[in-house]
Amino acid sequence: MPLTMYRMTVPVFQRGLSAMKTYLDKVEVFAEEKKIDSSILVAGRLNPDMLSLAGQYQRATDTSKFAVVRLTGLEAPRFEDNETTISELRERVAKAEAFLASVAQEAFNGSEEREVTIGAGGGVNVTMSGVEYLALSALPNFYFHVTTAHAILREQGVPVGKRDYLGPYV
Repeated sequence: MPLTMYRMTVPVFQRGLSAMKTYLDKVEVFAEEKKIDSSILVAGRLNPDMLSLAGQYQRATDTSKFAVVRLTGLEAPRFEDNETTISELRERVAKAEAFLASVAQEAFNGSEEREVTIGAGGGVNVTMSGVEYLALSALPNFYFHVTTAHAILREQGVPVGKRDYLGPYV
């Protein structure tokens, strides 16, 4: 089976979002066992100048949907970025998953060469091919936020490990 832009986006993002759902399951159990309000964990962060756990979920879901939109030209669903509870984060992940599941493989035809322009910081924009955008920006950004969510939970004592991050191989 050939490597396609579809296979490098939708299933990859779905896998990462699945891991993030597993994290939410573990947060709920941990909060219940420790008798703490789960919203404290949702607001947790590694450093005061970094996004909270909720922010990591917001950016991971946004990165997945906007990568698909930039590569296909489809319209992006709008999310409010106002989640403060586990159930709201679950709902956000479910909406991102539903969007990804709705995208046909054919929508990615020609996306390797499609020009994608993104902000590079400091008011500078960068334009690159779709395959460069996916490899140099979208996938690293997505996994940065999945990894940071994992690290926030580890720092708070939630028992998540490498197997949770990697997810099942089927």
